[in-house]
Amino acid sequence: MITNIIKSTVDKFGHRSKKKRYEKLVAQYSQDLYRYAYWLCRHPHDAEDLVQETFLRAWRFLDNLKEDTVAKPWLITILRRENARRFRGQTVEHVNIDDCDYLYHDDRPDLNATLRSKIIALPEIYREPLLLQIVMGFTADEISKITAVNLNTVLTRLSRGKKQLFENGTEMSDLRTGYGA
Repeated sequence: MITNIIKSTVDKFGHRSKKKRYEKLVAQYSQDLYRYAYWLCRHPHDAEDLVQETFLRAWRFLDNLKEDTVAKPWLITILRRENARRFRGQTVEHVNIDDCDYLYHDDRPDLNATLRSKIIALPEIYREPLLLQIVMGFTADEISKITAVNLNTVLTRLSRGKKQLFENGTEMSDLRTGYGA
């Protein structure tokens, strides 16, 4: 669904090489962006809208992306900014964690739900870097660039966030197997 809307936008502009580069980005990163958007929004339709807005903005500024090797952090940064735009002047709606169960299924759903609820319960300052690392697979250096936060601060937040998870009985192997990329 997201891809069809985005492709129709690309066809409207009709740029060949830019179009191919863009379609490659959409194909390669749309699922990762949706996963992260869902974590931010906690609502499937809002996450889809956020991903669409991210790709629309990415299309407009695609010439600013000099190397495709940094495309994923670039897109995540756009997504974060688009998400911030959505909330200007609005209040945040909290959603029950049980509403999120259908998105992630694995052989150990009890672990998945437990880990998810523990991560969501963390303060935002620790939750976002952990999500970027655990769910999206970014390094601390990449998280620093995406969030525009000093690397040492990111490392501290990752450490403290993991410490809080471990204090609640989470094991390191849970972090590696709790979410599929």
